[in-house]
Amino acid sequence: MRRTKHIALLLMTMLGLMVVFGAAAGAQGVAPTMPAAEPAATVDTGDTAWVLTSSALVLLMTPGLAFFYGGLVRRKNALATIMQSFIIIGLISVQWVLWGYSLAFAPDAFGGLIGGLDWVGLRNVGVEPNTFYAATIPHQAFMIFQMMFAVITPALITGAFAERMRFKAFIFFTLLWATFVYDPIAHWVWSGSEGGQLGIWRAMGALDFAGGTVVHASSGVSALVAAIYLGKRIGFGEERLEPHDATMVVLGASLLWFGWFGFNAGSAVASGALATSAFVNTHVATAMAAITWMTMSWLHKGAPSVLGAAAGAVAGLVAITPASGFVTPPGALLIGLLAGIVCYWGVAWTKDRLGVDDALDVFGVHGVGGTLGALATGVFATTTINAAGANGLLYGNPQQLLVQFITVAATWIWAGGVTWVILKVVDVTVGLRVEPHEELEGLDASMHGEPAYAVEI
Repeated sequence: MRRTKHIALLLMTMLGLMVVFGAAAGAQGVAPTMPAAEPAATVDTGDTAWVLTSSALVLLMTPGLAFFYGGLVRRKNALATIMQSFIIIGLISVQWVLWGYSLAFAPDAFGGLIGGLDWVGLRNVGVEPNTFYAATIPHQAFMIFQMMFAVITPALITGAFAERMRFKAFIFFTLLWATFVYDPIAHWVWSGSEGGQLGIWRAMGALDFAGGTVVHASSGVSALVAAIYLGKRIGFGEERLEPHDATMVVLGASLLWFGWFGFNAGSAVASGALATSAFVNTHVATAMAAITWMTMSWLHKGAPSVLGAAAGAVAGLVAITPASGFVTPPGALLIGLLAGIVCYWGVAWTKDRLGVDDALDVFGVHGVGGTLGALATGVFATTTINAAGANGLLYGNPQQLLVQFITVAATWIWAGGVTWVILKVVDVTVGLRVEPHEELEGLDASMHGEPAYAVEI
């Protein structure tokens, strides 16, 4: 009965939010978002095709993450782990349409702190370009591209609390985190309008080409807070909690590598030289990080770890993300090298020194990697690659490194603090952690009543 009441409360909450935001849009008269007239002549079909393709590539990253995480957990939790990433696609897509995109990217109404409600329900978001964000593609193309970033970011956090959070608590946490952590940070780093207020960190000159702070530092720090708040899994430190399917992990990492070209190169929002530069930088940094992490594990543990190579590739993807559109290929190689070393020890330090059960190493890879990449952008960025960016420390501008540091520090403080509040609120309302017997049984059975595999393997 208690579970039924909680589920009913969840459905009523979501329905209420839909009604409220739908009414807000309707009260102001929602114009059709797909007018009968032909799109404006400024729409470039090549740029539009690239951004739509990139959107599909970024969407693929979340199922790729589901495989990556699903293989890393124990067999009894594989389906529940995959389900978290999969259902986030639907949950955040709806949130983004109703209010998330407006809070993150609509013209500012509060001094650079958060977007207004002009675009609630995608009101005024049509097929004509928004010239501030992307002058050659439909506004809806930019919106759907950014939606895929909003989708994968909370999915990254799920690796930290894998195998021990209630499903209904996960739903509430995800909606609240996307609204109060992701949307404001995205606004601060990326938002603006013609002749209007820039997001507070964008106005300060912070560089984040594709989400080092917005996506990875925010989710990584939030993951650390979540892992600490929920506590360790039963048996952590006392028994080996081994991945149940290493091949699934490598498949997931490969899909992430593939989809990440849309993530980074798509952030040029045009099919040209800048997209090419970001594409090349993404690949070479990832390749270097995979080799470096594998070598680190070989030296440290005596064997070239397959899972280590996969984790290293992801760390390289994370670290190059904020810098991909601002640095040269040699700079990207150096960032990949640093990612393989620093993130390797970040993972070890989190578990061995802090004793935190960050189940799937989210903080060590995304928190540390995103922070590293944001700071490295302040070192290696050059206007010879992107005239709209800035020079970094190596090109005579140490001020840029300071700006990057301030942005990262503020991200840590906001994401970590607000995440703790959200966890507390969800805990006292619906309860965060599964019961011990449910954890021992496995979340596939206790939360979803379905096994991942029909027969023993």
